Amino acid sequence: MTYSAADRVYGEVKELILTCSLPGGELISEGEIAERFQVSRTPVREAFLRLAAEGWMRLYPKRGALVVPVGERESREVLEARLLIEGHAVRGVVERPEAIAALVEQLRANLAEHRGARGDEFARIDTEFHQLIVAAGRNSLLRDFYDSLGERRRRMTAASLHRDEGVTARIHDDHAALAAAIAAGDAARFDDLLATHLTEVHEVPGVAR
Repeated sequence: MTYSAADRVYGEVKELILTCSLPGGELISEGEIAERFQVSRTPVREAFLRLAAEGWMRLYPKRGALVVPVGERESREVLEARLLIEGHAVRGVVERPEAIAALVEQLRANLAEHRGARGDEFARIDTEFHQLIVAAGRNSLLRDFYDSLGERRRRMTAASLHRDEGVTARIHDDHAALAAAIAAGDAARFDDLLATHLTEVHEVPGVAR
């Protein structure tokens, strides 16, 4: 498969959006991106069309492309889906003592990676922590759906890190408490802690359990 200039621009601009290097609400022009990546406007236009079709941009003829912000409704729906899926996984895990031990060992190893990590690396480790929980639930359909939320989850975490770099310490402490609830076999406490964690880290009030 030939990797075109449009593919490259699409991939790199999307990465800038997902890491919030191009924040939601910013208006960018084809010319600006063409100059940035040293290409003509044609591949940029093609990349913008793909990004708009996926919902990351909104195009305005002769003005440019608006990076679509993460809306409160989208944020709430993503977090509610996470609560349901991660909570379901933990309820399955706590019924199997051997699964508790295996998952807690993985989560503690992940927690050790939290320290000293910053930016995109921290976001990756944060994502992996929650993916480990979902995978331990042994429901492949729910795991695949959870993975499909990956880009939205990643962008929301990046936005939280951009708002306050100090949130990394809060995330680490919250994750440690979540791992402890699993180790204790307390699914109800896990649900409560996860609801608070997601609500406060992502600043989306009143997420329903």
